[in-house]
Amino acid sequence: MRGLFFIAIVLLLGDAIAANNVVIYRCTEADGALTIQNNVPCPKGSKQEKRVIAPPPAAPAYVPVAPARSTARPTRAPPAIAVAVTPAPPVIADADRLPPPALFRCNTYDNDSYLSDLDTPAPRCVRLNTTGINGSADMGAGVACQMVTDQCERVADGAICESWSERRKQVEATWKFGRGEEAEENKIEYERIDRLLRESTCGK
Repeated sequence: MRGLFFIAIVLLLGDAIAANNVVIYRCTEADGALTIQNNVPCPKGSKQEKRVIAPPPAAPAYVPVAPARSTARPTRAPPAIAVAVTPAPPVIADADRLPPPALFRCNTYDNDSYLSDLDTPAPRCVRLNTTGINGSADMGAGVACQMVTDQCERVADGAICESWSERRKQVEATWKFGRGEEAEENKIEYERIDRLLRESTCGK
């Protein structure tokens, strides 16, 4: 009996789905008979239960929407800029450093001095003044020179780092104020001495 009751409710709801409101009447007669009526009140003498059911809202119509087109122009990534990176000089442990090579201070015939890697520089020709038979320089017999060798002494160990730094400054000056091939040769020599100082015990 209860199953038939629920089936009747489903059928009545299906018939009335198009109406604005559905009124269901549950009628119980004096002998206990149960009836379900749609929009029809129960007859007199029966027990009546009334229920109003609102229909579900209608689903909105589906309208496809085209995707909006972007008017923004694609941006290009800026071109990569190559940056030259100078490699850092290698780090040398103090225990691996060695003293710099020996350096010599050389004195010239005219009491000038300079620093050199060589203890015995090559002889060089010093020009001599020549005169004629009568002793006049205007009637000189030509050009003459005298071969001389500069006298050099080794720099003491306690002053070796300071002397190498002095040597580096001398070469740097001749490089920066020189011209042509001579300037290029002095630049290479400056870089050699600079590296020697940095990697030796003088660079601690």
